Amino acid sequence: MRVLIADGSALMRMGLVRLLADAGAEVVASLDSTSNVVEEVRRTEPQVAIVDLGMRSGADEWIRGVRRIQRSCPETGVLALTDYLDVDQVKELVQNATGGIGYLLKQRVEGIQEILTALEKVSRGQVFLDTELCEAFISGPYGISGGSRLTEREREIIELVSAGMTNHAIGCRLGISDRAVEKHVTSVLTKLGVPQSSTGHRRVLAVLTHLRNTGRMPPTR
Repeated sequence: MRVLIADGSALMRMGLVRLLADAGAEVVASLDSTSNVVEEVRRTEPQVAIVDLGMRSGADEWIRGVRRIQRSCPETGVLALTDYLDVDQVKELVQNATGGIGYLLKQRVEGIQEILTALEKVSRGQVFLDTELCEAFISGPYGISGGSRLTEREREIIELVSAGMTNHAIGCRLGISDRAVEKHVTSVLTKLGVPQSSTGHRRVLAVLTHLRNTGRMPPTR
């Protein structure tokens, strides 16, 4: 896998380069800012760009870099590493993605395998969300529950969607057909007003939209 790294910390860049190389990935570029990230992505043609969003106080530059990659190099997936959880930020990144997109909290990364798993999914054009973000959707005071236009079955299904399950897996869990699951998912997307998209990320947007509509977003950190 060809990977580009953009991170303001020299120590972080060196660590990622070493870990990824040991795992068999090819790091095609290592940048200390996003000022010329689009040019480097075009020149090196990575499958995924790892962009460290850093601390909240200095994240704007890095967020703009991710947006530029998404606009100018849609064939390149983006894996965003961050020190904090921001649901609005995640929703924007997913909404704008035309390729794969991942969002991973650095403090929850226990080993290179988690990063490799995220890279693999993002490189295939999929969405990878940090486990803590998914758990926030379906547990505690931020969980998905009553007070919305969704039926009990639809809420049950969107919980399973947020856990990353496919229609087939959801059908097996609930004892219903794949077609029935598809109809429920379509109903959820319609009720939540999730726009048509060719990116294949509408399911993730549905979860984020529902969380926003019910006013139970997890606090930013």
